[in-house]
Amino acid sequence: MSETTPPAGTRGAVDLSAVAGTTTSDTAGAVGGMPAGRVPGPTFSSEPSVPTVPRGLVVEVDADTFQEALARTLQVAGVLVLWSSAHPQTRELVDTVTRVAATLGGRVLVLTADLSASPELLQAFQPLLVQAFGQPSVPATFGLLQGQPVPLFPGVQPETEVRAVLEQLLQAAVQNGITGRVDLGDVDGGEESDELPPLHQEAFDAIERGDLAAATAAYEKALAADPKDHDAELGLAQVRLMQRTAGVDLAAARAAASADPGDVEAATTVADLDVLGGHVEDAFTRLLDLVRTTTGEDRERVRSHLLELFSVVGAQDERVRKGRTALMSALF
Repeated sequence: MSETTPPAGTRGAVDLSAVAGTTTSDTAGAVGGMPAGRVPGPTFSSEPSVPTVPRGLVVEVDADTFQEALARTLQVAGVLVLWSSAHPQTRELVDTVTRVAATLGGRVLVLTADLSASPELLQAFQPLLVQAFGQPSVPATFGLLQGQPVPLFPGVQPETEVRAVLEQLLQAAVQNGITGRVDLGDVDGGEESDELPPLHQEAFDAIERGDLAAATAAYEKALAADPKDHDAELGLAQVRLMQRTAGVDLAAARAAASADPGDVEAATTVADLDVLGGHVEDAFTRLLDLVRTTTGEDRERVRSHLLELFSVVGAQDERVRKGRTALMSALF
């Protein structure tokens, strides 16, 4: 990977075009300056070099954990920072974004991806980087609203500009009904934050280690103890969505749904993936159309699935309000 003179507004950017079109193993070598087949690790500590950062605010992702982390932005606004450990200067942007996010009270979840250590993510993001910023360069920053990436800015930017952009992202999040907050842990050198209820903490810990079955069980226990625990209800719906979409082939699912529009299993799978990808209205429309054309057990399956997706998106979202009205019309 070679550095080039970045365009205006991309201070500190590193061009990735030298590795475009290579295979996964070749990409690993090209990014890190190492022989093909070796995947380089970070050249320095993976923890952000920012003091007083609450635990849980920053999630470092790779190809295996990205989808799960992305699902968390269904209810909490997210910001994704792409950087490269092969070019340590790009880490500066991670630190800047983290410093700003740490002052926003958990309203923004920070995801960071070291593309040198994750060649699969590198290949996946190259077209998006070109489309958004005109060239495949890092560092680059995207907003994440209900799993949908929103280009924010390329290159390393001053903290004042980063703050202004994140505040605009939060305004857009509120307009789309995304008002959740990250469950923050202790802050180094600061006071402790409010503790989560034990079962909620158990579920959160399970999600962090990738044990979705344990997280489901914890949320179910919380709801059994208090059926009005709306946070547990929301958490359970989100975890179940992650379980249903884990390992699903999007192209195959869409092909199956297209081949047979009446296939309830295929339709609900595509709706899940649409919600996870931020295409909420598409998901709702697909299932509402199916409610209108099915009967009996199939219709009840679709109705129940749609209600679960309403829970994932959140009752305060205008699209859910419209969806509930449309569902009542479709049923009666």
